[in-house]
Amino acid sequence: MEISVRIGDISSIEADAIIVNLFEGTESLDGEIGAVDRALDGAISQLISQGETKGKLGENTLVHSLGKLPAARVVVVGLGKETELDRDKVRGAVGETCRMLRGKGVKNIATVAQGAGTAGIDYEAAGQVIAEGALLGLYQFRRHITSKAEHGEIEQLTIIDSGGANIPALEVGCRKGEIMAGAAILARDMANEPANYMTPTDMATEARRVAEAYGLGHEVLEKEQMEELGMGALLGVARGSHQPPKFIVLRYEGRNSDEVDIALAGKAITFDSGGISIKPSNNMGDMKGDMAGGAAVMGAMAAIAQLKPAVNVLALVPATENLPGGNALKPADVLTAMEGKTIEIISTDAEGRLILADALGYARKQGAKRIVDVATLTGACVVALGTVCTGVFGNDQEMIDRVVAAGTEAGEKMWHLPTYDEYKEQNKSEVADIKNTGGRDAGATTAALFIGEFAGDTPWVHLDIAGTSRTDKQKNYYVKGATGVPVRTLVNLALSLAEKQ
Repeated sequence: MEISVRIGDISSIEADAIIVNLFEGTESLDGEIGAVDRALDGAISQLISQGETKGKLGENTLVHSLGKLPAARVVVVGLGKETELDRDKVRGAVGETCRMLRGKGVKNIATVAQGAGTAGIDYEAAGQVIAEGALLGLYQFRRHITSKAEHGEIEQLTIIDSGGANIPALEVGCRKGEIMAGAAILARDMANEPANYMTPTDMATEARRVAEAYGLGHEVLEKEQMEELGMGALLGVARGSHQPPKFIVLRYEGRNSDEVDIALAGKAITFDSGGISIKPSNNMGDMKGDMAGGAAVMGAMAAIAQLKPAVNVLALVPATENLPGGNALKPADVLTAMEGKTIEIISTDAEGRLILADALGYARKQGAKRIVDVATLTGACVVALGTVCTGVFGNDQEMIDRVVAAGTEAGEKMWHLPTYDEYKEQNKSEVADIKNTGGRDAGATTAALFIGEFAGDTPWVHLDIAGTSRTDKQKNYYVKGATGVPVRTLVNLALSLAEKQ
């Protein structure tokens, strides 16, 4: 879909459909919606007076113009109460509306600058959230479906500015929104792929494509190199699979320095059977998405490379399958991580923290000043937070606050969970330095603290996306399947760190 900005009067725009907005409780119509209402001989006012259109958030009212406007249809989008509007509500409203119009066979849409000038949403922000909402809301994963979709794609979305003075800001915002949405869609595509189409080797191939497309530094460590580095935790997980593991490295250099301002590490278990500690067969197919953390990191790097913040970013994606086999890791085995710590294996299904242990060891060896890891790590986090919030853990409050703020800006909800020292007792082993699971109680926290052992004193944040990486619902700008969380949070974090330099 092409997104553009132009000057004009929304009531005089020729399109398959035009979109105007309505706040809940509005009594008189003025501005763009007032002009459209007058052209329709008061049809919108009548719908409001009859209680059919109330302006509630997410409400869409479709009105056929019957030749009274150049546009064939008018959609009145409810934005809820004006005092409660925020950027994410605009994203969601745009996503829902565009999806509804696609179902009507619409190809060409024009919209007012939704939310601009309200609730601190300037025109640049409005352009960004409109682009993000439309592109993310219209996303479909049909790569393996041979039949044609019932409805074709929307081809054009035009944002109309009546005066023209706000066009430069809207254009800047649209461009950023397209980049952010494109990065999240990259992550969605990867996480939605069946595991036989997204092996560790396939992830490495995708990383090479991203690096070449956007000018990133790129390296893939093979098994022999991992052995030389002593990555015993990652290699231990990989033992049960015939697919060779890959350790993917991407580098973005935004400033003239050898320093690594931040390392992003993403768990990439391309299929997780649980290994010898095998999972129940019900819904095991969802474990094709256990590489969503790695996909999110790669997507974020694609956007960072295009937005060019003055910050140096290192991305690390340890990729492997976790399968049972004659050579597979067993409960009670002991592994040695890259940093030299020994790990007692309690459950082979607690494997994501193992591969991240070596990723964090590599990040520290590279001198990373900060580390953020992203992982579909624990069912315990889903029990704690459901599918609404990503769990946030860390050893540095300033970094935690910065990540949460970046998530708020993106509309990706984050919640800080505790990492008190008392929880570390659960990870103590009698036969090694640490064991890979501390049991049921506070499982998300003890898993995070396991990873934190390998961050050392480096400021570190862990994002548990087990509940937010996928959705079974179609709502707002999310559709069933992979969500792309927390790609846009990571990009916002890099942008905020660039401002700090």
